[in-house]
Amino acid sequence: MKRVVIVGMGFGGIRAANGLGGKGLDVLVLDRQNFHLFQPLLYQVATAMLGQESIAHSIRSIIRHYKGVHFEMAEVQGIDLDKKQVITATASIPYDYLVIATGSVTNFFGNEEVKKHAFDLKQLDDAVTLRNHVLSVFERAVKEPDPKVREALMTFVIVGGGPTGTEFAGSLSELTHHVLTKDYPELPVQNSKIILLEASEHVLGPFPKKLQEYAKRRLQRMGVTVRLKTPVSGATFDRVFLKDGGEIPAYTLFWSAGVQAAPLSGVLPVPKGRGGRIVVQPDLSLKEHPEVFVIGDMAHLEQDGTPLPMLAPVAMQEGEYVAKAIVQREQGGQIKPFRYWDKGTMAVIGRSSAVANVGPLKLMGFFAWLAWLGLHLFYLIGFRNRVLTAIDWAFDYLFFDRQVRLITRERSEPADQESHVQNTEVPEQQQHVEAQVEGTGTARGHEIAQGRNAKEKVPA
Repeated sequence: MKRVVIVGMGFGGIRAANGLGGKGLDVLVLDRQNFHLFQPLLYQVATAMLGQESIAHSIRSIIRHYKGVHFEMAEVQGIDLDKKQVITATASIPYDYLVIATGSVTNFFGNEEVKKHAFDLKQLDDAVTLRNHVLSVFERAVKEPDPKVREALMTFVIVGGGPTGTEFAGSLSELTHHVLTKDYPELPVQNSKIILLEASEHVLGPFPKKLQEYAKRRLQRMGVTVRLKTPVSGATFDRVFLKDGGEIPAYTLFWSAGVQAAPLSGVLPVPKGRGGRIVVQPDLSLKEHPEVFVIGDMAHLEQDGTPLPMLAPVAMQEGEYVAKAIVQREQGGQIKPFRYWDKGTMAVIGRSSAVANVGPLKLMGFFAWLAWLGLHLFYLIGFRNRVLTAIDWAFDYLFFDRQVRLITRERSEPADQESHVQNTEVPEQQQHVEAQVEGTGTARGHEIAQGRNAKEKVPA
C-alpha cells in the first residue's frame, strides 16, 4: 500500500486528507499541534469576542471519519527529497507521495526592532497573548499617574490595512468603545486611540475602490484613525517610528503588513518565489520531484500572470486537487492543471458592516455582513464550534458585551517534563527550524507569555 504523508493540517492539509481517505492509501498526517486552527477568526479571540476553544478542533476528531488516515503529533525538521523521507525529532518517515501544507508566518521584512516589539496573529497563543496585553494595558492605565504615559497605554497602532488589520481595528474599536468604557468608569476610555497605518494609498488593497472607500469611512466613523501612505521604520516598547520621521507614543503595536512561507521552505533545495514560496508545476508538484506536492501559502503558482494569493480558499481548492491528482496517478490516469476558481473575497468592518466582492456583485453594509457571518460559520469545523461561535456573536450583537475578557498566563512545564516532551537532544539549529514550521513556539512568544518581553514592560 502506497504511503502519503501530509505535513500540516491547515485548510489545505485537511482537504487533502479528506480527499485521500478511503482510497486504498496509507495516509499519515503530521502536525506539531493536535488541533486544526480556524485562523480567520483569531482576531476575535484577541479582542475578547470568542474563546479560543471556539476556533480550534482536535485533529484526531476530524480524521476519525477519514478511512485509512492516521495522525502523528510531530515537529518536522526537514525533508530528504532524494531518500523520500520526512525528518522529525524522533524518526525519519518514508513516503511515496508527500504533501507540504505548512502555511505561512508573519513577514517583518527584516526589521528586527519591529519583530521584537510587535504582536502578530498566526497561532492560537498569539491571540491569547494579544488579548492579555490589550486588557492589561487598561488595568495598568488605571494606576498610572502620568497622563502622557496613560495616553500611550491606551494607544493601539495597527500596521497593515489588509483584511486582518482592518478587521482587527474594527473589532478592537468596538471592544474599547462599547465594552471597556463600562468596565473602566475611572478611565477616559472613550479617548483611547486606534491608529491604522497603511503604506499604500488604500486599505483592503485587493478590493475594488468603491469597497475600499466604504471600509475607510466606516472605520473612521468607529473612531479609528486611518493613515495611508505611512510606512513604519522601527519601534521600541513604548513608541512607533515612521519613515517620514514622525513617531507615535504607544505601548501596543500590531503587525499585519505581510506574510511569508513557513521556514520549512528555507531548508528545501528547490526554486523559490517571492516570500520564500516554493515554485510548483501546474499540477502543484515539484519539477524534479513529481511525487512531492506543495499547497496553500507555501506554493508559488502563477495564474494569468499573477501568483495566486495566500488565502484559505486557495489552499482548500489546492488540497482537494492534490488528493484527486494522487488518486488519478495511482489509477494510471492524468489530471488537468490546477486552476483556482475565485469565488470572491470578504472582510468585516464591524457590527452590521462588511464588504464583499463576489464576481460582478459589490456588496457593502448589512447584507455583506450577513453573508460574512454565514460563510464563516459554514467553514468552521465542528458542530460545537459553530454553536459556541454563533452564541458569542449573538451575545455581542444583542448586549454590546463580550464574555471572554480574561487575562490569563500560561504556566511553563517543569524543566524535567519539558525536556522529556521536547527531546533536548535535537540540535539547537534544528529546534529553531521545527519551532517555526507551523509559525509557533518562537522564543519571542514565550517571553511575551512570561511577561519578560519589552512589549510587556508597561508601568506596573
